[in-house]
Amino acid sequence: MAIDQSVLDTIALSRDEYQLIVEKLGREPNEVELGLFGALWSEHCGYKNSKPLLRLLPAEGPYVLTKRGAENAGAVDIGDGLCVVMKIESHNHPSAVEPYEGAATGVGGIVRDIFAMGARPIAILDSLRFGPLTDARNRYLFEGVVAGISGYGNCLGIPTVGGEVYFEDSYAANPLVNAMCIGVAPVEKLVTSKAEGPGNILLLAGSDTGRDGIHGASGLASRTDPGERFEELRPAVQVGNPFLEKMLLEACLDLAHNHVDWITGIQDFGAAGLTSAAIESASNGGTGIVIDVARVPRREDGMTTYEVMLSESQERMLIIVRKGHEDDVAALFERWEVPTAIIGHVTDDKLVHIFDGDQEVGTLPVELLVDAPEYTRQGEPAQELYEMESLDLSVLPDVSDTGAALLRLLAAPNITSKRWVHRQYDQSVLSNTVVEAGADAAVLRIKPAEDAPADARQRGIALATDGNGRYCHVDPYRGASIAVAEAARNVVCAGAQPVAVTDCLNFGNPERPDVYHQMQAVIQGIAEACDALGTPVISGNVSLYNETGGQPIYPTPVIGMLGILDDVSQHCTMAPAPGDALFLLGSSIEQRLETLAASEYLRLEHGKIGGRLEIDLQLEGRVQRAALAAIRQDLATAAHDCSDGGLAVTLAEMCLAADAGLDAAGAVVGNRLDAALFGEAQSRIVLAIKPERRHDLVAIASSMNVPLEYIGAVTADDRFRFGPIDLPLADLRDAYENGLERALAG
Repeated sequence: MAIDQSVLDTIALSRDEYQLIVEKLGREPNEVELGLFGALWSEHCGYKNSKPLLRLLPAEGPYVLTKRGAENAGAVDIGDGLCVVMKIESHNHPSAVEPYEGAATGVGGIVRDIFAMGARPIAILDSLRFGPLTDARNRYLFEGVVAGISGYGNCLGIPTVGGEVYFEDSYAANPLVNAMCIGVAPVEKLVTSKAEGPGNILLLAGSDTGRDGIHGASGLASRTDPGERFEELRPAVQVGNPFLEKMLLEACLDLAHNHVDWITGIQDFGAAGLTSAAIESASNGGTGIVIDVARVPRREDGMTTYEVMLSESQERMLIIVRKGHEDDVAALFERWEVPTAIIGHVTDDKLVHIFDGDQEVGTLPVELLVDAPEYTRQGEPAQELYEMESLDLSVLPDVSDTGAALLRLLAAPNITSKRWVHRQYDQSVLSNTVVEAGADAAVLRIKPAEDAPADARQRGIALATDGNGRYCHVDPYRGASIAVAEAARNVVCAGAQPVAVTDCLNFGNPERPDVYHQMQAVIQGIAEACDALGTPVISGNVSLYNETGGQPIYPTPVIGMLGILDDVSQHCTMAPAPGDALFLLGSSIEQRLETLAASEYLRLEHGKIGGRLEIDLQLEGRVQRAALAAIRQDLATAAHDCSDGGLAVTLAEMCLAADAGLDAAGAVVGNRLDAALFGEAQSRIVLAIKPERRHDLVAIASSMNVPLEYIGAVTADDRFRFGPIDLPLADLRDAYENGLERALAG
């Protein structure tokens, strides 16, 4: 083929893929057509390296309303005629180039996915990864991303209620910005993204089209080394306007809830812009489309057809309008001060016809465009995996100063309070937030539907994101299972039943055998954990090529978990009351040395990463059911998941949340203090109860075959006493609440 390699490099197509296109078309594509293939066959849009693996994930369940991948997001029935719509997506590569706009438009994009289905967005969560804060560029990226999320979300009037932040060397050149959005809609008001009905109208609503974001899907999100191509890639980062998105949101919901008979579908403009929105809608509807780019409003002169089709300018939606209602829909959007333009129509020939005025500039089969090739590669574990697993923990000296070690852990950026982040977010707008960020899970009330009885109970949902990249670096299979288990455990600690997952899977270059092995193992681990815990994966995103200079990020699956509370007033927090008794559910206090594997303590105190991770999914399920039973029977007054930093950190966080002390000096910690205090054994929850109800908790644990051990009593004084640790609560608070600010100060 005569095509220049530089052209293929620009759109991230291989020469073999180009030859496949020529073979299937029976001719060479022109520039515009090739641009469409580059976008839709990119890893970002086509999932060509991950789709075969993603089929392993469970997708069905008693609450699930949508087929995974068929719509903009997944929907779950929560009862009383309402459903929750949710999805998580990445905006990693743009945020590495322009942190503020990359993060802001990541929020804008995931919010559009939700309201495109007719659901009102009610919450945002974010899962973030950066390099160590000792480096000035990492601080710049962190501060810019947080500002971008808050700037866009706050302007939309959607609370950012939770998430997580981790700092590891592997993310220094490739930060991860994963944004999750949740919306609520009446089940019967859900809107599809189908372009149906020949003759129906394609109406573009929202912003004018510019040159921002061209090659965002193919040139930015489907290639490595974003930091090294900074100047080249800056134009590929989109620029957002949250005020226009707010009007677009309200107009789309007005249309979906009050005039749905005027339309057949709504599709947002995400990666690949008009190309993806129009062609995916046609594919979903089993139809063809005609697009006239001359009708697309532009904010820059001289834009080519290629640029208009591939622009990723933000705040745009494609409305498929039933013929005869185009004036009605345009008038509705005009009332919301959102501009519109008719740019084409639906056909029955299953082809996409692209015109520039009277000139046809491209004609392609819809299904060929959306049918990207799939690759099943040979994965090969890196030698490093065996070396890390064989790390001999027995040669490590035990902790000598337990109090000092606890303070260092509480101040460590991966554990310390993220209040510096949370206070930049509006968490209470919409008046749905019951439990804010910083808890195991955010809790939101779900207001009854308008036609609900006056005495209808107020349901609630709990939301959490979890994913420990270091765990998955050491053991991608077990690390991924642990991510699912911890996310479910977190919503259980809030008093909710886990029901569904949305996942964002972040990896390096899939063409590397070691990275592909990570993908295989992670997805298998997620699948088995979701099966065991009854939490199907209803939506998600895969972000590959997070790699610079041949160094990939840690494999980082982020699990967004949804839990349901039949009565939001029965939610639980991590704050006990003085006089409460604390119990460890799921294990004994004394722990084996192996529980230090991949722990924050092992990395912080010994500078090592390794060991053998362990997770028993059957025990995990029993622990969660026992904890939920204790909460729902008004037995547990507080609950907290035991995870990063181990049991000592968990207890410290509970005491700080309650502004109360702890008397557990008599706790049996065993021969290895480091393992008992700071080991990260899974399937553990600390429950607080009134002492007189001890026998009730014992009965629940016994009936479910779950270990239970008494820890100690919550006190009204200001001392934290746990085994050998005896510290003033003020010292714990200083370390925990100021650790992040001190790290940012350099």
